[in-house]
Amino acid sequence: MRWAVADSRLAVTVRRLRSRFGISAPKVAIRTHIPWYWRALATIAVLSISIALAGWIYDAGRKIAGFDRRETEQEMGVLRSRVDELEKEANRLRALANAGESNVQIERTAQQQLVRQVKLLEMENIRLKEDLAFFENLAAAEGKEAGLTINRLQVEANGNAGEYRFRLLAAAHGGKKDREFKGSVQLLVNLQQEGKSAMIVLPEQNDPTRQRFNISFKHFQRVDGTFRVPPGTRVTSVEARLIQDGVTRATQTVTL
Repeated sequence: MRWAVADSRLAVTVRRLRSRFGISAPKVAIRTHIPWYWRALATIAVLSISIALAGWIYDAGRKIAGFDRRETEQEMGVLRSRVDELEKEANRLRALANAGESNVQIERTAQQQLVRQVKLLEMENIRLKEDLAFFENLAAAEGKEAGLTINRLQVEANGNAGEYRFRLLAAAHGGKKDREFKGSVQLLVNLQQEGKSAMIVLPEQNDPTRQRFNISFKHFQRVDGTFRVPPGTRVTSVEARLIQDGVTRATQTVTL
């Protein structure tokens, strides 16, 4: 019995040895150890070659399709140069246009000034003709009865709101040549305000500049000045008077 058990154990041990070292034994692989940095270097080399190959394939595909990067870049450079030239030309033309516009503006301003000067000369010519007629009438009145007259009363807006300028020519004719007139000018200004008529007398009693309306002359004297009216009113007519010793010696009225 003991011998039978020993034989069975021996048979099991033999089978185990055969399974390890026999034909049915597991295969053992022997590999060479490679450091990690060599592996990383090889991986990087493979990736670089792959990327370069992919780029070459991409460029080759674009060339086959009719697209060349170098030619495109050259064309873009030419277009950029052309754009720069066109911008310089546009700036030059813009400067010329501005200069031309300035010249036109200068010429227009000069023309307007000439028109104003012509109008002033025409007005001066009319005034001189009126003065000539006045002096002719004044000379013709020598030796006749003495008297006073107001000639060429003019009233116009002065450009400022509510301000007007007046001009007149006061003259003495006939009588003694050495007789002097001493008095003042009085203005009766008729107004329209909100559909109602009103009148103001200038200078007013409390006007601190009323002495500017005082005049003194032997033959004639030009009188001019300004006056103001209340806001919102419109001057319809102005009557000028020569006052001497509280008596009205001459009048003239102008309608606006």
